[in-house]
Amino acid sequence: MDIKEIENLIKFVSSQKNVGEVEIEKKDFKLVIRKPNPTMVAAPQYIQATAVPTPAQLPAAPAAQAAPADDKKAPAAEVASNLVTIKSPMIGTFYRSASPDKPAFVNVGDEVKPGKAVCIIEAMKLFNEIESEVSGKIVKVLVDNASPVEYDQPLFLVEPN
Repeated sequence: MDIKEIENLIKFVSSQKNVGEVEIEKKDFKLVIRKPNPTMVAAPQYIQATAVPTPAQLPAAPAAQAAPADDKKAPAAEVASNLVTIKSPMIGTFYRSASPDKPAFVNVGDEVKPGKAVCIIEAMKLFNEIESEVSGKIVKVLVDNASPVEYDQPLFLVEPN
């Protein structure tokens, strides 16, 4: 079976309302084409992701501006420097909950511990639970629900305990 035949099969399955799956098995290969079940999977929304730099990624301040003129800015910098970033271990689509009708795994202000699921990343129709590796409080969610994410992209900021 060549690539054109496979493409035609995919087009056929996607255009038919009453066909949800086609399976072809020949002596040297097996091909399964499935349509996603719309009741189980939320349709992904593709938006342009913007990178949010973590404090470690911010450029160093010039020496001339090392001493802040306003003391109110210093505590904010101290708080930001102790935050831990939970990053995406893969490329995929970020989901805050297990399904559209379920609550989010974590919200701002929630406490997390190592091993607690914080989100799901869908990659190639596989839903992977992402677990926290730190103990602390969620300070900020950096990605919108149903957004595409890149490998090593920051997802959450956590204030460690």
